[in-house]
Amino acid sequence: MSQPSSAPRRTTAPGHHWFLYVVFAFIGAFVTFAGARAQQKATDDTTFRKLIDGYCVAWSSGNPENAAKYYAKDDNLVFYDVAPFSYSGWKEYDAGVRKNFLDNAESISLTAGKELKVTRHGNIAWTTVPMHLSGKMKDGKTIDTPVRYTGIWEKHGKNWLLVHEHLSVPMGG
Repeated sequence: MSQPSSAPRRTTAPGHHWFLYVVFAFIGAFVTFAGARAQQKATDDTTFRKLIDGYCVAWSSGNPENAAKYYAKDDNLVFYDVAPFSYSGWKEYDAGVRKNFLDNAESISLTAGKELKVTRHGNIAWTTVPMHLSGKMKDGKTIDTPVRYTGIWEKHGKNWLLVHEHLSVPMGG
């Protein structure tokens, strides 16, 4: 006759396995979310780099009509420019930039720096980037200045449009 084993039997309570499943599911979801977020960030950086570079090319043409496609056209939107203080809506911005700056310029060049920062929440994004403005005025004077740029973008259908922007130049000192 066989003797019963004197070693204690080890049993695992089946209720404890669920905890491990939950932990692994949580880790899997976190890794998936982090990967998707990183991919979205890379896509946003590429998208807004193209928008900002296109924006600079459009303004460098000296014709606001080329830049118009980057702006929402609501009359109540506020755009802060270097001079004068601000414009309300695209129509006022277009007319004001022509009168106060472009009509007096022979040529201008606006370029964006490499330090573009993009923050996006749903259909709203904001960008900050240092820029450089240079130009030759009709009176022979030249402009050569760094510009700080902040743009607030809103997605309209498939297009990102500026609903607010702020440009400023550092004060001399």
